[in-house]
Formats: sequence, structure tokens, C-alpha cells
Amino acid sequence: MRILLATDAWEPQVNGVVRTLTRVVKELGDMGHTVEVIHPNQFKTFPLPTYPEIKVAIGVYEPVQERFKAFEPEAIHIATEGPIGLAARRICVEWKLPFTTSYHTRFPEYVSARLPLPLAAGYAYMKWFHKPSGRLMVATPTMRDELTQHGFRNISSWSRGVDTEVFRPRTADEPDMFEGLARPVFLYVGRVAVEKNIEAFLGLDLPGTKVVVGPGPQLDELRAKYPEAVFTGSKSGEDLSRAYACADVFVFPSLTDTFGLVILEAMASGTPVAAYPAPGPIDIIPNSGAGVLAKSATEGLREACLDCLKLERKAVRAFAERFSWRACAEDFVKNLQPYPEPEKTRFWRRLRRLARVRRRGPQAA
Repeated sequence: MRILLATDAWEPQVNGVVRTLTRVVKELGDMGHTVEVIHPNQFKTFPLPTYPEIKVAIGVYEPVQERFKAFEPEAIHIATEGPIGLAARRICVEWKLPFTTSYHTRFPEYVSARLPLPLAAGYAYMKWFHKPSGRLMVATPTMRDELTQHGFRNISSWSRGVDTEVFRPRTADEPDMFEGLARPVFLYVGRVAVEKNIEAFLGLDLPGTKVVVGPGPQLDELRAKYPEAVFTGSKSGEDLSRAYACADVFVFPSLTDTFGLVILEAMASGTPVAAYPAPGPIDIIPNSGAGVLAKSATEGLREACLDCLKLERKAVRAFAERFSWRACAEDFVKNLQPYPEPEKTRFWRRLRRLARVRRRGPQAA
């Protein structure tokens, strides 16, 4: 198929959404599909207020329209609810093109954590955005149930994967990235931002050392407030995989993620995960032998961290090996809603003909 993907999240951003989309695009290519990605790097952008690492595209509607016409997609997926997603949604609605969407971030909770806006306003926008979508893809059953309770419809599951070659346990001959730090090492990887609830981790009374890997707008504030913790800034590639593998426990305090790809990356590295019972962790960790959940969304994270030290790292790795990116990409394709062949051919042919008529109009006059 010719698949068009519209997204406001793309490289060089480093987060679970971008890692999911880039890896799925690669898998789709390996499966024989042709994918056209519309992303912020193709437009003028400005830094998102309070979060300059994220670039917001401007003046996108007409260029996105031209990309649609040039590519003539057979299936359309809108991954995000920002300016590019809005432009693609508007085109699909106006041209009566079927499309799918996905729910990667708990946007209402994210906004409420940063701005004095009620959750209801965020959910009203999200319901409006996703309502025309033929299928709304979500990563976990818990997220599906939560959105159903908020009145969303046409929800389908879309699994996640992990690269078990990149993220793997440390071998005996490999150096320890955290050598010299007091053990055990409790690790957090991700954006250093208020919606990630990192202070719930940094404030715990734990033995050893807390390590935070990642960039973000809260980095300087937390570094000053918790001088005993180690803040490494951003890591990628081999450095990131070694950080996971050299830690004793991975701590995931977020309550706003819809999955938490870092959970699988840590598990693939053999590192058990302690987390709150939020969407993502609550779907992955119970009965896995690869992590421990806190007893509630506000209590028990310290005990979960300490209990993770008792888990067998080989069992943690074995659990992560069940997840593959190929299965994730196959789920994605199953959820797409491509134009039926005859209608698809007629639609794009008619659009080309109209474009030719418009071009000839002024000359004829």
C-alpha cells in the first residue's frame, strides 16, 4: 500500500512516540509498503512554549494538501493532534477520505499538568479531533477502557515492540557505565518534565544512587533540588542501551503516558521495572516476572523498587523477547482503513483532472 503518515512528532525529538513511528515506518518498508511521512522538519517551525525541544510547524495546510495530491495515498494515518495532524484531518474530512488516528499521549492530563486548564477541556478537544477517524489506535487495554469511559469510539489495539538486539543485557566483559556509584542504581530514562512525575521517584528514600537520563525543561530545577541524584542529560544509541543494562532497577513514575516504551527497553536489557499502576505499566507488568507495581497511584513505589531487586534478570529479558516491532507494524496495517480500489482510483483521477482544469482556466480567459 501507499501509506501517508502525518505526525507532529519526529526526529530529532527523542521520545517513545518518535521511536515507535520511525521503527514502524522501517518495518512497513521491509514489508513492501511505501510510506510518505509528513513531519515538522519539512516546514517552518517555532519552539513550543515551556518546551523548546519540541518544534511546532506553522503554515502547513496548503503544503500538506499538495503532499496529499502528489503522493495519492491509499491509506492515511494521523498520529498526533498538533498543526500537521489538524491539517491532515481537515483535508480528509473535506475530501471525504477515510483515515485512522492514534492516541500516544494523555494530552488532557499533559496540558493540565502545565497550564491552568480543566481536564474536561482537553478531552473535549481530543474527542472532537478523533471523532471522524475510522479507527483510533491505542497501545493498551487499559487505555482503551479509559477512553471508552470518556466517550471515544472505534478504538482498536495497536501493540508496541522493542529492539532486543539494541537493548540487551550487559555481558561480563563489558564495562559498567555506573562504576563508582553506590549500588543499587535506580534509573529513570525519559523527558525531564513535570508531566513525567519524576519527583515521585527522586523523593523516595532508597539505598544506592538515583540516576536520571534525558533532557527536558525541568532538568535544571531538579538538578538543583536533588543534588544527590545523578543527571546525565540526553543519551542515545549504545550509551542509552548501556545505561539500561547497567542499572539495577528501572523506575517509571509517570501517570500520563499511554504505554511507556522505555519499560520494554529496560526489560529487554534485563532490568526489572518499578512503576505506578497507570496505563502501560498496569497492562505489562502484572504476572510478568519482569517488574513490580506500586500499590496505588500515589503510594508504594519505594517498596516496588526494593522488590524489583529480588527479580531474576534472565526472566526479565525473556519476557521482553515476546514483543517485536514486526508484530507492531502488522497490527498497524490491520487497523488501517484503505480506500477501496475502484473509489480510490476514481478519486485521485478526478482530483488530477480538476487541477488541470484550474490551471487552464486563466489561460482560457
